[in-house]
Amino acid sequence: MFEKPLGMRDTLPFLYEMKKQVRSVMAEEIERWGYEFIETPTLEYYETVGAASAIADHRLFKLLDQQGHTLVLRPDMTAPIARVAASRLYEDGNPLRLAYNANVFRAQQREGGRPAEFEQIGVELIGDGTVAADAEVISLMAALLKRVGLGRFSVAIGHIGYVNALFLEILGNEERASVLRRFLYEKNYVGYREHVKSLPLSSIDQKRLLDLLSLRGGREAIEAAKALASSGEGQQAADEVAALFAALETYGVAEAVKLDMALVSHMSYYTGILFEVYAEQVGFPIGNGGRYDELLAKFSRPAPATGFGLRVDRLIEAIGETDVREEIECIVFSQERLAEAVELAEAKRAEGRRVVLQHIAGIRDIDAYSQRYRSIVYLLGRSGREGQ
Repeated sequence: MFEKPLGMRDTLPFLYEMKKQVRSVMAEEIERWGYEFIETPTLEYYETVGAASAIADHRLFKLLDQQGHTLVLRPDMTAPIARVAASRLYEDGNPLRLAYNANVFRAQQREGGRPAEFEQIGVELIGDGTVAADAEVISLMAALLKRVGLGRFSVAIGHIGYVNALFLEILGNEERASVLRRFLYEKNYVGYREHVKSLPLSSIDQKRLLDLLSLRGGREAIEAAKALASSGEGQQAADEVAALFAALETYGVAEAVKLDMALVSHMSYYTGILFEVYAEQVGFPIGNGGRYDELLAKFSRPAPATGFGLRVDRLIEAIGETDVREEIECIVFSQERLAEAVELAEAKRAEGRRVVLQHIAGIRDIDAYSQRYRSIVYLLGRSGREGQ
């Protein structure tokens, strides 16, 4: 076995075919919702997209170009699309619906089963600050999952503004709040509880912080959240979650939604609603997204925005790997029958069939070779001695 760079993976034919099928189905559905696909460069400037991506610096692949500029392999797609939208597309202030299907790169420090390169497919809705826009992207995400055959999944929805408001209300400064957010992001709830108990707070405030972890479920969690956070910012965030839940009911996807008001993300550019989608067979989120109303301002074009990205590798793991390869036919021929073999192959390909054309002299083990194909035609010797 020849070693590959840390976190890099090969995609073998059967998995490639499944990825292609999943990608095609999702792209078709995304376009049906009126989104337009774009592509961005694999390499971006570190000072712009790299800095705006919200991916930790040590996880960026960096290199220098010939002019001495620091470049990065794109670590996500939201920041590059924000760059394109701000510089070329978002001009009249009206909503812009963009989609992507691309590989992103995040360096790994040690081998832990996590890829350093993975494929994402997703959308960005730029220029619409309404809750209806958040409902649209979540509903589209749910539609994609259903289209590719993922029957059971759940979408955890929270609001980073609510968490920030509650922490600021009780803790008083960002430094203390960032410690607790870290525990929540890592889903280290034991550590969170222990840290809260160690803080110099009243028993009432400690209980409020601990009660945050129980704000999960359906509509009842929203009312409990409003009772827990008394600030205007906290109340507004809870109201936005309530409005989102109502809109998702209209879309018919509320049954897959579970509110989690303690949900936070490692992506620092999220400013409002955020969400993660889970499947029973996978231990990590297969997708995530949320509202990032301040990101485009980093590219000198302020605009509200929301979107999501789905991990194709984790989605396939959730669906279950199956051999979806189309049948490939094979024509084995001898030199005397070359013209006949070419004519037959072209006729079959014109009908949309996949055909391999193989000279008999190039095969070392005919029995092993023939096992690769469900259908094989032999054109050997003089014309008229066709075998199948």
